[in-house]
Amino acid sequence: MTRINLLKITLKAEIDREAWESLHSDTSRPFDRPKSRRIAVKVINHLGDEVMKVYRVN
Repeated sequence: MTRINLLKITLKAEIDREAWESLHSDTSRPFDRPKSRRIAVKVINHLGDEVMKVYRVN
């Protein structure tokens, strides 16, 4: 069983494969620089451990 199929079962919903592929990646989708000039990066490992760090962007 694939991860996307497991997610469908867990959420009891249909998953758009293209949207899933754009999110399930190690590369961010493009976005405009926020006015605050800060971004937060959150990493979740395969065990579910989460780390978040805020960075200043020029």
